[in-house]
Amino acid sequence: MNGLLDLGVQLRLVGAVLVGVGLFHAALPRVIGWPADLAGSTLMTRRVSWAHLFFIGLTCVLLGLLPLLLGRELLAGSPLGTALLAGQTVFWGTRWLFQFTVFPPRLWRGDALRTVGHIAFSGLWTWVTAVFAWALWRVL
Repeated sequence: MNGLLDLGVQLRLVGAVLVGVGLFHAALPRVIGWPADLAGSTLMTRRVSWAHLFFIGLTCVLLGLLPLLLGRELLAGSPLGTALLAGQTVFWGTRWLFQFTVFPPRLWRGDALRTVGHIAFSGLWTWVTAVFAWALWRVL
């Protein structure tokens, strides 16, 4: 159990989960019903939506690979490592904030899947942000 509380282990776990979140973007449209929702929109809107989905998934994978593969280097205290930790903290902290401002209860209450998703992602973004903030605090 003590090993799980190690910051290096937490960074690797966060990295692995973020890679998983990025890969999950391949299935996400079907899970949330995008094909039907986008069917009535213009071709340009559909293409922009799919392109953004792809790049969000790719970003999650790339941001996850950093702590998964280079956690030790991120914690070494170099200017680049510190800047990357600061960027990750701001990025995921902003995503955490969006969980409560962009996705208000009226969007998920009453729908079991969306309610579970909201609760799960609230916990996920809290953990991810906390791990990066902890790492940043440690190197500073």
